[in-house]
Amino acid sequence: MKYDKEKYKIWNWKNPVILHWIINPGLVINELIFGQTIPKVMLIEREGKKPFYQRSLIPCPHCGTMHSGLKWSMKNKTAFKNWFGYYCDNCKEIIPVQRNLTALIILTVTFPIWGWFRKILKQNWLDKQPDRYKNINLEIPEKKNSTKNWLKSGLFFGIFMFVSVVIIYPLIKGSEITSKSILIGIPLWLICGLVWGYTNKILMNKKGKENKDHNNV
Repeated sequence: MKYDKEKYKIWNWKNPVILHWIINPGLVINELIFGQTIPKVMLIEREGKKPFYQRSLIPCPHCGTMHSGLKWSMKNKTAFKNWFGYYCDNCKEIIPVQRNLTALIILTVTFPIWGWFRKILKQNWLDKQPDRYKNINLEIPEKKNSTKNWLKSGLFFGIFMFVSVVIIYPLIKGSEITSKSILIGIPLWLICGLVWGYTNKILMNKKGKENKDHNNV
C-alpha cells in the first residue's frame, strides 16, 4: 500500500523502535509466550495537537482500514495473544506483524514439531478473535498521576526484562545462572526500566505539528 508521506510518518523495520523489536533477544518471551507483537507498518499523523498514542494508526493491507493504535492495548485486553498477527475486525483478515529475530529462529528450528498443528492452531485463534473486539474502547481517560504511571510501567518493564533475560533466557539456552549475572542484572534492568518508562512517557505524550491550514487562516 502507498501512504501519504506528507501526512504520515511511516514506521517500518527501518524505524529504531521496530528495529529494536527485531534484534532484542529478550523480546522473544513477549512474542512467543504472551503473543505481544508490533505491526510491520505503523503510521503517525504529522499534524494535530493530539499526543502520539492518539496519532498512531495501523493500516490493514487487505481492506485499507486505518485502525487506531489504541485498539491493541492493555485497556481493551488486546495487547497480548496476537501470535498470528493483528486481527482486523473490519474485513476479518490478519494484519502482518514484525517478527523478533530470535523468535523467528526458534520457530524455524521447531517447525517440524509445531508445523503439523499450525493450521488448527491458527483457525482456533481466528475463531476467538471476533469476541475480543466486541467492546473496543478508543477513549482515553484522564491520567491523574502521570509520574506514578510511568514509574509503575518502567518498574514493571525492568522486572519483566530481568526475569526474561537473566533467568528465563539462560534456561532456554541451557546456560548457567550465576550470582554475578543476577547482581549485575538487578540494577541494570532497574535503570533500563525507568529510562524506558520515562522515554515512553515523553514519546506517548508528544504532540504533532500545528495544522498548517489552521495557521494560515
